[in-house]
Amino acid sequence: MTNSPAPVALGVDQARTRLNELIVIDVRTPAEYASGHLPGALNIPLDRVRRTLPEIRHAAERGDVLVVCASGARSENACRLLAEQGVTAVTLAGGTGAWAAKGHDLHTPAACDTRAGWSMERQVRFTAGTLVLLGLVLGLLVHPALLLISAGVAGGLVFSALTDTCGMAALLGRLPHNRPRPADLADALTALRGR
Repeated sequence: MTNSPAPVALGVDQARTRLNELIVIDVRTPAEYASGHLPGALNIPLDRVRRTLPEIRHAAERGDVLVVCASGARSENACRLLAEQGVTAVTLAGGTGAWAAKGHDLHTPAACDTRAGWSMERQVRFTAGTLVLLGLVLGLLVHPALLLISAGVAGGLVFSALTDTCGMAALLGRLPHNRPRPADLADALTALRGR
């Protein structure tokens, strides 16, 4: 099995100057997207990219596709997946974090939208920390074997760092608050079809 080459990445300044001509797809969870996204970005979470391939392919025929996430890791995965299906896309180097660090605005939905929530990284840190503390408390108060919960989380974090993947994020991404509402996904797909 061969590794696919790293996707082409646009720097923040390059992306900003071309933003009006790019089709921007944000592959973060809806809660992350709602917390702030590039102007004009459409939210299609990473686990929905394969299912929405016809619409993305249609949009890519009419313009360049820029895939965005928080740091660039998920968008690189999405670009690889798209490349395997014959769709050319580029990623934003450093993701929305780099965009904001350069002083560019992130758009947020109206204040009445309740989808804005914690980033996936924050959710992972909270869940991992909670599991480690739970394992320690249960190991001390109930049975020492329950310390394995903490050890398992620690091992998972090391594996995550070594492989640049995160199983916990994949699991958390399946929770209802991290799933796109059918209407929101339908709106994003309609916008892609219209481009």
